Amino acid sequence: MKLRIKVIINPSSGRQNSREFVEDVVTHLLDLGSLSRVDMMFTKKGGDAEAFAAATPTSDFDLVLAVGGDGTVNEVVNGMLKANVDLPLAIFAGGTVNDFATYMNLPSDPFSFAEMLVAFQTASVDVGLAANRYFLNVLAGGLMTDIAYKVPSDAKATLGRIAYWLEGAKDLTTNNLSSFPIRVESREETFEFNASLFIVSNSKSVGGIRKLLPYAELCDGLLDVLVVSKLGVADILPLLGQLLTGNHLKNDNVVYFQTSELQISNPSGTTLRLDLDGEAGPKLPISIKNMPHALRIIVPTKQAPIQNCPANPKEIHS
Repeated sequence: MKLRIKVIINPSSGRQNSREFVEDVVTHLLDLGSLSRVDMMFTKKGGDAEAFAAATPTSDFDLVLAVGGDGTVNEVVNGMLKANVDLPLAIFAGGTVNDFATYMNLPSDPFSFAEMLVAFQTASVDVGLAANRYFLNVLAGGLMTDIAYKVPSDAKATLGRIAYWLEGAKDLTTNNLSSFPIRVESREETFEFNASLFIVSNSKSVGGIRKLLPYAELCDGLLDVLVVSKLGVADILPLLGQLLTGNHLKNDNVVYFQTSELQISNPSGTTLRLDLDGEAGPKLPISIKNMPHALRIIVPTKQAPIQNCPANPKEIHS
């Protein structure tokens, strides 16, 4: 099979080696005799990746390749789903954190990536829908969730993850340790209290923490919800320690559950800026639901995260 590929590249993502990577992948595909067409589209501003993805004739291509960070991938996913572009999506993690690609163990070297494309194994994964925006990985609000779009692009490119942690450290000071009233409503759980953070995720890995949502599966038809109640200064270090060891669900400040649909609102009416796959997202109040098996992605031939996805929610002990 000779592939016809539409490539959508964010040249300013991560360490800015995206174009070189794609050129190496193309070289390997040509050497394998497995490429008949490649169209490269380079983004210059926000919204470009979504527009490029939406304008993809399905009869002209076999797959779309998104090259960039989580925000770029999110735009491509939105463009494809909103325009009904029914093609498999391949993802190269060219950004700084790359939560989804990390969780999926997607190859990062050009030759392995080319081999994955040639094998052309796909998996149908769930996608979240928040208001009118799709998300592949996470919707979040509160403490440290706006780091991705507060850090300048040049700092991301130069310092990588260090830039994120430096910005995040500012949120863990006494002055910035704020909270907000939140009301969460779903069939499984309904509650209202002051929170420091909430996360609605489709996969286990968020913010570079590989098992932040330990029961999450990509094809179970469920969203995993984690809410951290108001934190005091003395609560920070114990919670961070539990996050690093994977014991955070035992923390009294943590609420965790799974659902297919929920509503989140802020009873005080104050504006809370949300993060959606690493970019600025919608505001509260918001309705969020899982869209089962909405997107086909290209995966390695041996891909543990998509095997044996459970049909029913697990019982969670927090």
